[in-house]
Amino acid sequence: MFITWALIQSALELGLIYALIALALFLTYSMLNVCDLSTDGCYTMGAAVGAVVAMAGHPFLAFPAAMAAGICSGAVNAFLQTRMKVESMLAGIIVNTGLYTINILIMGKAALSLNSTPTVFTMMKSALANTVLANYYKLIVALIFVAVLAVLLLLFLGTRLGLSIRATGDNIDMVRSSSINPVFTTTVGLCIGGAMTALAGCLLGEYQKSVDINMGTGMVTVALASLIIGETLVGRRSIGIRAAGVIFGSCLYRVIVAIALRFSLPASALKLVSAVIVAIAISMPAIKEIIALRRTRRAALKKHEELMRERGRGKC
Repeated sequence: MFITWALIQSALELGLIYALIALALFLTYSMLNVCDLSTDGCYTMGAAVGAVVAMAGHPFLAFPAAMAAGICSGAVNAFLQTRMKVESMLAGIIVNTGLYTINILIMGKAALSLNSTPTVFTMMKSALANTVLANYYKLIVALIFVAVLAVLLLLFLGTRLGLSIRATGDNIDMVRSSSINPVFTTTVGLCIGGAMTALAGCLLGEYQKSVDINMGTGMVTVALASLIIGETLVGRRSIGIRAAGVIFGSCLYRVIVAIALRFSLPASALKLVSAVIVAIAISMPAIKEIIALRRTRRAALKKHEELMRERGRGKC
């Protein structure tokens, strides 16, 4: 069989983990209107910090430690943007470049192995042993993390601070005139986004039982593809539906990639497949407009032809 359930299950597991990064971009890019390009380095830093803490015998403590590291990354990024007046894209690139060296210092070497280290996945596997859910322990762990984080994010966006962050992304001049400090809201948004990104890195490190210094390369492309696919599918609706669309877009993206790689493509083609998917996803609104315009023209032409026939019959 070309597409097996094992393939779909693996794609869903990775899709749910990557959905954490997509939700982080949903906050910073869609809500705050800030282009954060530090995702690659922040993701790797979360994985590195989580791996070091887990190897020390604290697999659960690895997650808050990784999130704390992500908050620090977001704070530096926000400082460059708000205080040093550096453009958001350039600030993200600067932070991402600096995090490469920091990640090497945290790990002590280019790669770490967690094969002999207990993780939340191995604990869930032991807890579900001899049950009907034994083969779905990875999917269950990923689903729990995404569900909890999505609910917390939606609750936060409904608070006064969350609404202020959304207002900052919509109209920063209006926010200033309303006595809201955009520096504070931008800093909080980037810190939360960094924490979510680092959490995803920590979770994936425990999922694959290994951490590599280059594991975050191109991660911003993956998250952006998931975000755009999700928002293209659901459109401009409520925050809850849009967040659900982002999660669905992440899972759908991983399924598309998994199917594409089944066509005897090498693993090195993953980045090219990701780039093509992103290009198509970004172009979808324009493609829809072109299709709608052509349909309108055809309908108008058909109506014109019918009108001309009626006039011709009237003359006869």
